[in-house]
Amino acid sequence: MGSAAESLVDALHEARATVATAESLTGGRVAARITNVPGSSRVYAGGVVSYQTPVKINVLGVPAETVAEHGVVSAECARAMAEGVRRLLGTTYAISTTGVAGPERQEGKAVGTVYVGVAGPDGVQVQELALDGERAAIQDASVDAALSALAAMISSVGPAPEDSRLG
Repeated sequence: MGSAAESLVDALHEARATVATAESLTGGRVAARITNVPGSSRVYAGGVVSYQTPVKINVLGVPAETVAEHGVVSAECARAMAEGVRRLLGTTYAISTTGVAGPERQEGKAVGTVYVGVAGPDGVQVQELALDGERAAIQDASVDAALSALAAMISSVGPAPEDSRLG
């Protein structure tokens, strides 16, 4: 696999950090990509596939007001999902994905509109993507973007202190 996922698992381990995932349009693919790496159990805590809106609200703690005002395909929802799963699973970092994989528009947003959130000790960053292609290609590109966004955040933060959350 030689991949971004392997590099990410290594970077998390070196940083003495853990990660959780909150996925919507990727349906667990971020978690699968990470857990395909041998030894990922040292850094991957778990995840929530929040495909339906009530799961985002009731499990991840996305405020209903955020959904009502901005929709689930929004930077605000991606931010709340990442913060929610990080809090829920007590990890150093969290990744979230939400968007429109197709085949039809959702909430007035075009197919390929995706938001990737990454939460960490220093806050949350959200990236908006405008992807092309079929459903599977959009999902795969979303996973790639999510892994890259977390890797970038980790490299900007550096190693965690000795008392980090990694057990």
